[in-house]
Amino acid sequence: MTMTDILVRGMTCGHCVSAVTEELKTIDGVQEVQIDLHEGGDSPVVITSDGELDPDAVASAVDEAGYEIVG
Repeated sequence: MTMTDILVRGMTCGHCVSAVTEELKTIDGVQEVQIDLHEGGDSPVVITSDGELDPDAVASAVDEAGYEIVG
C-alpha cells in the first residue's frame, strides 16, 4: 500500500468532501480517501492506493470535483 498526502483548497462542507472522495476513487488503484476538513481553508487529504499515483490524475480528479491542490 502507498499513501499519498495532498492539500485541497476550498472545501467547506461534507458535500465537498464527498465530491472530492468520489472523484479520487475513480483513479485506478485507489483504495481509500481520508479528508480532514478545514472549512474554507486547506484540507489535508490522504489517499491509500495499491501503488504510486500519477500526480496529473490526482490533480485532474480534484479539479473535476471543483477544487484545487495546494502546492
